[in-house]
Amino acid sequence: MTDRATFTRMEASTPDDWRKIGAEFAPFARQLPDRLMAHLKVLEGDYGGFPVDRYTHSLQTATRALKAGRDDEYVVCALFHDIGDTLGTFNHFDIAAAVLKPFVTEENLWMVQHHGIFQGYYFFHHIGLDRNLRDQFTGHAHFDRTAEFCDLYDNPAFDPKGETLPMSEFEPMVRRVFAQPRNSIYKAATNMNLADVPAGAVAPATAPAAVTA
Repeated sequence: MTDRATFTRMEASTPDDWRKIGAEFAPFARQLPDRLMAHLKVLEGDYGGFPVDRYTHSLQTATRALKAGRDDEYVVCALFHDIGDTLGTFNHFDIAAAVLKPFVTEENLWMVQHHGIFQGYYFFHHIGLDRNLRDQFTGHAHFDRTAEFCDLYDNPAFDPKGETLPMSEFEPMVRRVFAQPRNSIYKAATNMNLADVPAGAVAPATAPAAVTA
């Protein structure tokens, strides 16, 4: 039976409570790549009127980036750039950016966060929007990087006959990228490489909980 904390108000919690909670954290965090890959799989069969389903589009975008020689982090960003489609119907790019934020560089985070506006260059004019909405970011340090991502990888990844590698091709890099957060208020408390924590392992007593309060 799981050893659980006993408080009913967080302000009444004790170090012992957090030891118990911390013991659950590392195994849970270690499974983040599995949860992300499973959630991306939810997009399989979801066409939404597009030529390919959203899962294929995600894999195809990542395939194009991989074949172009992009590094692991970039490819993983390409893979998960639309993971927010199911939960963020009107702001999917924000969801993707929130998931990636603790693990990626600022330039890749900005690219994912803004790709929705930059991708609009290719279709906004068909739905009554300004295709040049991206121009508000002209001169930004990551403008060209984001425009290139959409031009080379996101925009052309709707081809039913296009090369589309399976998730197994990307899984090792997903696990590498999500092995250690670089931007998190909990980073100092965890101080561990999650890829090195075996399944079922007990986390250090200092490991934080996934606080949702």
